[in-house]
Amino acid sequence: MKATQRDFAAMAPKAARGARIAFFCGPDEAGASAAAARMIGLLPDPGERIEFSGADLRSDPVRLGDEARSTSLFGGTRHIYVRASGDEAHDAVKNLLDTLDIGQGEGACPVVIVATAATDKSRTAKLLEKRGDGLVAMFHTPDLRSVTDEVRRMADGAGLRLDGDLAERIARAAGLDVRIAQSEVTKLALYLDASPQSPRRADAEALEAIGAKTEEDGLMPLVNTVLSGQVNRLAGELRRFHEVSLNAVGVLLAIERRAAQLAQLTARLGPGGDINALLDAEQKAHRVFWRDKRDLTEQLHRWNAGKLERLVQRLAAAHRTLLANSQSADLLLAQELTEIARYAAARR
Repeated sequence: MKATQRDFAAMAPKAARGARIAFFCGPDEAGASAAAARMIGLLPDPGERIEFSGADLRSDPVRLGDEARSTSLFGGTRHIYVRASGDEAHDAVKNLLDTLDIGQGEGACPVVIVATAATDKSRTAKLLEKRGDGLVAMFHTPDLRSVTDEVRRMADGAGLRLDGDLAERIARAAGLDVRIAQSEVTKLALYLDASPQSPRRADAEALEAIGAKTEEDGLMPLVNTVLSGQVNRLAGELRRFHEVSLNAVGVLLAIERRAAQLAQLTARLGPGGDINALLDAEQKAHRVFWRDKRDLTEQLHRWNAGKLERLVQRLAAAHRTLLANSQSADLLLAQELTEIARYAAARR
């Protein structure tokens, strides 16, 4: 089975019933992770969660199959969640599929993989895309319109009535991260005591009351400072990062999304292209928000395709490091952002 962010919602119940291995990939890591969480929530009985990194499976490809076929410590159901980069899990997935195909996978638990820096053309995806017990779901970098529509869908499911302006405000405040947007919608529903059985209309006053940050007060100033190479502003932004208790992984995810956006724009720009003309066209197509144009112009001048490729690899490695060292995440992030800002400061 194959899916995209457009049709995943419709396919998710069927995939949760029939897919033994699901592979979520694409430049929108936030969307892929949110979809993986949704699929796990749709499993008949998710049970105990077992987590692996891609590096774990790359170093021991047999481990996935062994763990999938073993029983829970408490005798209940279980599922496996893997966070990988690229094709790190390929050999492990192939071993598990070989085991299933020879009839030795009876009782194997579901496996859900979120793979950054991977696409539906990757080797792992090719193993699964034509199988009835496999799912490949590709998530492209979202635009403001698509995330706004997703916010309204979330709100409908929570019993909230949102107008378009308020949904767009939540989408922008979340930095187009559907997981952060879902958190805001959930908080808003709790505040208004809304439910599908007892809908409530939300307004700007209620949104302010739950403490939703605006885009200017959130992640993007730090993201733009780093990727624009504004080293002189970085100390102040890092200080604000600590003062307002921004989430380290959330900041890194926002930078990953902007890097993916820059990579797409660079590909469309081509050698010697007109940056202003490109961004004007992207804005008319609603793929670029007008407030982002100045920052994107500066960043496109500083990051070419080669530098962006190295940046994406570095961000993926940093993501794994933060997840493995949560107690030191803030310090590790500050060090990483400083290095990236210095790298960006040297124009291409």
